Amino acid sequence: MSSPLFQTHKLSVMFGGLTALIDLALEIREGEIVGLIGPNGAGKTTAFNAITGLIRPSDGKVYFKGQDITGRRAPYVARTGIGRTFQNIRLYQDLSVIENVMVAGHCSVRYGVLEAVLGLGRYAGEELRIRRQAEDLLDRMGLLSLAEEKAGALPYGSQRKLEVARALALEPELLLLDEPVAGMNPGETEGFRGLLKRLHAEFSLTVLLIEHDMGFVMKICDRIKVIDHGVSIAWGTPEQIQADPQVIAAYLGQG
Repeated sequence: MSSPLFQTHKLSVMFGGLTALIDLALEIREGEIVGLIGPNGAGKTTAFNAITGLIRPSDGKVYFKGQDITGRRAPYVARTGIGRTFQNIRLYQDLSVIENVMVAGHCSVRYGVLEAVLGLGRYAGEELRIRRQAEDLLDRMGLLSLAEEKAGALPYGSQRKLEVARALALEPELLLLDEPVAGMNPGETEGFRGLLKRLHAEFSLTVLLIEHDMGFVMKICDRIKVIDHGVSIAWGTPEQIQADPQVIAAYLGQG
């Protein structure tokens, strides 16, 4: 069997005297959609932040494509091929929809500062490439008609989709989604599930997602890791997770 695309080994995070995450072990194979679930305060977003360089782990390792990226800063992690969205939407509210996506696209520009200031050399071609990439992503997300609108004026569900488009502009191999269907109604949630499956296939993505909507998680994930109070309590297929007594007791509730 080939090596996992992504893995953590004994990943732990402490804030002062509080241990938020303890010995998280996670392996994700290329092309999988994996869920990370648990009650509020279980340590899920803390794990995402430690993986993507927003906080430094207290212990353990993070590997991506065989490379140790433990503790590396967020821009470095993004350049390696990991993109993410956030639990609390972090769009540039006063920029247009297309500008929000183009900001991420600028992480891969091939022109220098002088070329940008003078508008010479590779600048014009690169800007056109980035805009066309942004337009393509917005079209795939059903947002192209809103390209010139302010991001902050979009409905909540559309802002969620815009965050995904911006993450995809980084051209990631691994996409981390933090509660992507939070606040969506059942119809919007089902529509997003279909969209994510399509993006997963079209971009050959590997996906790790946090979500509280268990119907969504069970339908879309290949495997699921369950954590409670920072501790891993189960790991398996949706069918195995639904039948696990420890999960039922700690997360889904008795009965």
